[in-house]
Amino acid sequence: MAVRLLTYIGLLYEDLLKSGEIGPGDPLPPVLPVVIYNGSDPWTAKTDLADMLDPSLPPQLVRWQPQMRYLLLEERRYREADLARLPNAAAALFRLENARAPENIQRVVGCLVEWLAGPENDGLRRAFVVWLKRVLLPARLPGIEIPNLNELQEINDMLAERVMTWTEQWMAQGVQKGETKFLRRMLNRRFGPLPAWVEQRLEQADEAELEAWADRVLECGSLEEVFGGVA
Repeated sequence: MAVRLLTYIGLLYEDLLKSGEIGPGDPLPPVLPVVIYNGSDPWTAKTDLADMLDPSLPPQLVRWQPQMRYLLLEERRYREADLARLPNAAAALFRLENARAPENIQRVVGCLVEWLAGPENDGLRRAFVVWLKRVLLPARLPGIEIPNLNELQEINDMLAERVMTWTEQWMAQGVQKGETKFLRRMLNRRFGPLPAWVEQRLEQADEAELEAWADRVLECGSLEEVFGGVA
């Protein structure tokens, strides 16, 4: 990562020179390299290029080596209580990515409506709207239809109105996925590896079908009997 950032910063300076924003004799503007990481596993890459160099390098050559350190913001290390005290867009982004329940998402969106109210924040509001509709809400609320909304206030109003219903649907879907997983495990232990047609039936089943098949697992002698016929 440090090597890539060094390349990006060099390209940035080259672009600034080509565009005339800085002259050949002007000092280069400072750059703060920031890496925002939202993965579930801890970040393990080096944050300083010096730590990646050969440790056996002769001391007289050390001063001539490239230097680059970046600021790492690892979202998983920030507590919700600490982020909630920071009224800014970066903290809100971290809170949204860490949120799992619809009501928590709605709470943060409500804060964004207030913080980004001015016309100077039009672009940032639009960016949050697009990201919420296309990335976060579909991931947090799978199977739930997201209406086409264009303003943060509209998304906030929608969440406030539907959060209870969505939470119930979301929990019901979670329960059904758990039932499907449990039935798949039972079938696998009784009959061995499952063929493709069984997997398809399991994925398309409703709650009533899952319950009926679960009742037959210990009684039937074949997969065809469990599922009520030959595939």
